[in-house]
Amino acid sequence: MVEVTRRRFEQLVGDALDSIPDELARRMDNVFVVVDDDPGDPDLLGFYDGVPLTERHDSMVMPEFGGMVMPDRIVIFRRAICAICESEDDVVSEVRVTVIHELAHHFGIDDDTLDALGWS
Repeated sequence: MVEVTRRRFEQLVGDALDSIPDELARRMDNVFVVVDDDPGDPDLLGFYDGVPLTERHDSMVMPEFGGMVMPDRIVIFRRAICAICESEDDVVSEVRVTVIHELAHHFGIDDDTLDALGWS
């Protein structure tokens, strides 16, 4: 296990997001990414909560709220990632993999496909 401060960890998540190619970043819609310390399940490194872009449709827009819907949410779990890493370089790598994995869910890519692509 390696200890990384919350502030540093948030920077690493920001760096991982900044590494997303512009073409994909422009396609992200109504999603935010946060850091939490503990998932409750130590095997959970990240979590996507939302409706993937591939499953969205016009009926999701709620005119009574001015077309506003709650954003999708991606949570990256600091302590769970630090617990499986032996160095800060490991944390940097695992944060990037976890961010990409959860963003893939936002784009509608399921766990089986991610596993087949080596992003599990």
